[in-house]
Amino acid sequence: MKYRSTRRKSPETLIGAAIKQGLAPDGGLYVPCEWPALSKLAADGLPFAEFATGVLRPFFASDSLADAVADPLAAGLEAICKQAFNFPLELRALDAGTSVLELFHGPTLAFKDFGARFLALCLNRIATSSPLVMVATSGDTGGAVASAFATCSQIPVVILFPEGGISQRQEKQLTVWGEQVRAYAVQGTFDDCQRIVKEAFLSAEWRARFDLVSANSINIARLLPQMAYFAWASLKHFENRGRSAGFIIPTGNAGNAVGALWARHLGFPIREVVLAHNANRTVPDYFNTGDWRPRASIATLANAMDVGNPSNFERVLDLYPDIKRLQEFVSAESVSDEEIKQRIITEHSTSGEVFCPHSATALHLRRRRGAEDWIVVSTAHPSKFEAIIEPLLRKSLPVPASLEEMLSRKSQKTVIIPHLEALKEHLFR
Repeated sequence: MKYRSTRRKSPETLIGAAIKQGLAPDGGLYVPCEWPALSKLAADGLPFAEFATGVLRPFFASDSLADAVADPLAAGLEAICKQAFNFPLELRALDAGTSVLELFHGPTLAFKDFGARFLALCLNRIATSSPLVMVATSGDTGGAVASAFATCSQIPVVILFPEGGISQRQEKQLTVWGEQVRAYAVQGTFDDCQRIVKEAFLSAEWRARFDLVSANSINIARLLPQMAYFAWASLKHFENRGRSAGFIIPTGNAGNAVGALWARHLGFPIREVVLAHNANRTVPDYFNTGDWRPRASIATLANAMDVGNPSNFERVLDLYPDIKRLQEFVSAESVSDEEIKQRIITEHSTSGEVFCPHSATALHLRRRRGAEDWIVVSTAHPSKFEAIIEPLLRKSLPVPASLEEMLSRKSQKTVIIPHLEALKEHLFR
């Protein structure tokens, strides 16, 4: 299996090189050159790690012995999946027409644990002598990457996050790991953080100093596990009910959206996909007008989705350059902060369920629809957003033991202005 850039101006490469580079030399994102035909898989009763190995194996396959020697990930794929996905993945019924895909049972209580742990374990097998992982986060990515590399790897990590733009508990999860994981609070937005990371990757000076690796969802090792859990959930639903489900996905940088679309492209039973956005309307406006117009992000209650220029949408447009074809089975809608608040309150009062702001955004769009089979993607544990949820519900939320332990640790961070040179002053010493 070879990988190419979405911009088609860089050489094709193997999966290991695509993972190490993160961003292609021409600034594009890596995608498969071809799409494999998968042998028949079953989801019901099969451990997710084993299922994921079956889905991902063709994407790590070598075309020759020389490729296998150059890129040893295929031989270790089963072990990587087994170690990376050692926590529950749950698909449960909410009501007659609605199921919830709970992706928050990992170490940092967010869906990012799947991709972050997989990436860390892949890099352990292929990293060179001077790797440096860089990641921009709008919330949950930073904590997941910090935890994954601190527990699964010795590779140093730099995390950029918008100062004051993530919850206190999210910040805690990415600032307690000591010298291996350096956290930088950027005086700007997530888009500023993402821009700094991209500038570093395109800088000859930075590349000469470090073997830079991106841990954002621009890295294909982050996306492939997400594709696998959409494949698993869609197949499990079909096996249990005999009907294809639609997915409603909280969407920020669009990595989860790409995972679902890739799973559907492989032939898994996904009827349609709804992209649930907060007040950041870049993607919904594209579906309405056909014009792609990135803009500055807006701060909302669903902070992990506060993205005005979602990088992964480049992969969506690469797979479906014709918007009319995309609109046949994908739609995108925006939900306001007030609607998010009311959905959290209403769901709790009617069912006793508590949802994080991101999951509530998706659930709000589900409640606008009829009785078809829908799977709402729940991306984070509500306890990470107690400052928002507890005043709305007028009750305290229980804190999972893993989060409570993390909250007891000492934090360390550095505040910088939103420029690459400011980061350079701290790292180039």
